[in-house]
Amino acid sequence: MDMNRRNVVVTGGAGALGAAVVGRLAGAGAVCHIPAIDEDEAERFPHAGDERVRLSVAGDLAEWDAVERFYSGIEGLWASIHLAGGFDMGGIADAPPDMFERQVSMNAATCYLCCRAAIAGMRRTGDGGRIVNVSARPGLEPRTGAGMAAYAAAKAAVAALTQALAEEVASEGIRVNAVAPSILDTPANRSAMPDADHAAWPKTAEVAETVAFLASPANAVVRGAVVPVYGRA
Repeated sequence: MDMNRRNVVVTGGAGALGAAVVGRLAGAGAVCHIPAIDEDEAERFPHAGDERVRLSVAGDLAEWDAVERFYSGIEGLWASIHLAGGFDMGGIADAPPDMFERQVSMNAATCYLCCRAAIAGMRRTGDGGRIVNVSARPGLEPRTGAGMAAYAAAKAAVAALTQALAEEVASEGIRVNAVAPSILDTPANRSAMPDADHAAWPKTAEVAETVAFLASPANAVVRGAVVPVYGRA
């Protein structure tokens, strides 16, 4: 996979999946631009010393001013990968009343605003580009979202946005797709669910491989896909 000197944004790059995606793309020659929400997140980023990584504190990506400021500093944008988000568990009667708003903000609003900025940047180059979003299994299979309805709804919005936007920009050579993981095999998820079958969970490196393909020039024809990356889960 040749991504040599292609400029790629990875939001949520400090997370487990984000770090795997950045490692894969930087290893293929991409220049990865990572927006951290604050200094603490920037300090935790495992690829901060990589010469192909450009890390900056961008603020809250649910706010348009922060998103516009970050993307305006990137020339020649090829791909934008939107992994930023968050998870809240809780039945609707017991959840805080602002849970839905918070989940939509963290997952759907950040994705929408970053897609908006990325497309503007790609249009400036006129060379097309790639966008990869991250939905989730409950976003594709809402019945699996019992007990996490706000999260399921927000991730369903990401899936719908991906499909609608893919048609909107197809004629410009911009391919928009998403991945939909089940429970990723991360230290945090293992700690939260110590008795689960961890071997069945998809690994971050495996999901990163799918993301990298969708973001690469090798993906010439796939658009509007929300790819289930469930492993054996």
